[in-house]
Amino acid sequence: MITQLVLKGFKSWARIENMRLAQITGLFGANSSGKTSVLQFLLMLKQTVESRDRSQVLNLGGEERDLVNLGSFSHLIHGCINEGNLGLELAWKLPDTLSFEVNQQQAKRALSGDEMSFFAEVSQTLIYPHRVKQMGYRFAGRKFSSALVNPDGPEYSLSTDVDGFKFMRRGGGPRLISVESKCYLFPDEARECYENAGFLSAFELQFERLFSRVYYLGPLRASPRRVYDWSRTVRGDVGLSGENAVFALLATEQREPSLRLQELTAHWLKKLGMVHSFRVAPYAEGSQVYKVLIRTTPGAPEVLLPDVGFGVSQILPVLVLCYSVPRGSIIILEQPEIHLHPAVQAALADVFIDAAKRRNIQIIFESHSEHLLRRFLRRIAEGPDSAEGFDPQNTAMYFCKMAGGESNLSPLQINDFGRVSNWPDDFFGDEFGEIAAMEKAALKREISRGQPQDGA
Repeated sequence: MITQLVLKGFKSWARIENMRLAQITGLFGANSSGKTSVLQFLLMLKQTVESRDRSQVLNLGGEERDLVNLGSFSHLIHGCINEGNLGLELAWKLPDTLSFEVNQQQAKRALSGDEMSFFAEVSQTLIYPHRVKQMGYRFAGRKFSSALVNPDGPEYSLSTDVDGFKFMRRGGGPRLISVESKCYLFPDEARECYENAGFLSAFELQFERLFSRVYYLGPLRASPRRVYDWSRTVRGDVGLSGENAVFALLATEQREPSLRLQELTAHWLKKLGMVHSFRVAPYAEGSQVYKVLIRTTPGAPEVLLPDVGFGVSQILPVLVLCYSVPRGSIIILEQPEIHLHPAVQAALADVFIDAAKRRNIQIIFESHSEHLLRRFLRRIAEGPDSAEGFDPQNTAMYFCKMAGGESNLSPLQINDFGRVSNWPDDFFGDEFGEIAAMEKAALKREISRGQPQDGA
């Protein structure tokens, strides 16, 4: 689970200081307030990990299957300038305790822990394209880093603050001069230049494992199909626009039959008031062609997915993703409430809470929905000991606002009773102002028509 984020100079964010991420983290705010950029940063790191090009410092996208397309590095830097720095730090909790030894000649020092953080500073100048000025990891209270010896040169050095330990250069070995590589990797030559640097691979592997557990669903959902031709290959997610939701459901039932995902999906669709029944069935026995059958009311006939309201096909990928990903995964969602009725938007909070508890997953989302947030506040007020309640310590809700050309992040201060002590002005628009303006307009028209006011 990702626990903390620091960003300096990323897109509209001049600085994000120690943003706490919880099991359920929500970002709210107006359009173009910067909330999506936080998600894009995490997705950029994921596609950097998945890139086959080891020399890409950061994979900014541009290919068809990329999660995000952020343009050039200049577009990435706050202010869109040709020269600048991007600073970042990411902390996370490991799924298991990591233990290993570092060697100093004949002495050995054991390190162990279940938390880790990665930090880096990536720069671009008129002479050099974007490159890593420094990077490293913090683990077990110690720091392991690589940094440029001279900002204008190609040579790097390794350092650590482990007591009594230092990296030992091989006798007569080459200087640590590295071509560019992915930002989270130590220079390739580190293992050649230093005889006791082999353990650094453990940090890189943990970073890669973290982002292998990240799954994403975008805000624009694919249209439903009448038939689904499934070759019984196991698919890892629902697809960027939910196009593989039915395949993911079938694959999960094959991989983890005890979950009974089809029944769970039907349960939620019925509880949300969207259908009476839901099932996925083959067209014929032994066929690999499947259809999604839905009954909207108890007496209605079963119809195919495209023949019911659009909302069902929009929420289906959200439901399947929340329960089909491996336990301990991280889900990133953009506008999960899109095209949904306000009552269903509110109930999405219950889906997230249940999935977080049942699958031990982390959910990070951005939304415009007041109904969704207020349901979270209600569940917090009910308390973690209630069936549907949730612990406020497991939530982190933020309001993003653009001011002076910069995005600003304000954490909502939510107490144990679900009350927010620092509601931003016009958080979801000026509801009272709208009501007052409506009454004023109605009164003016009534007077002009000579009609008596109510209660007159």
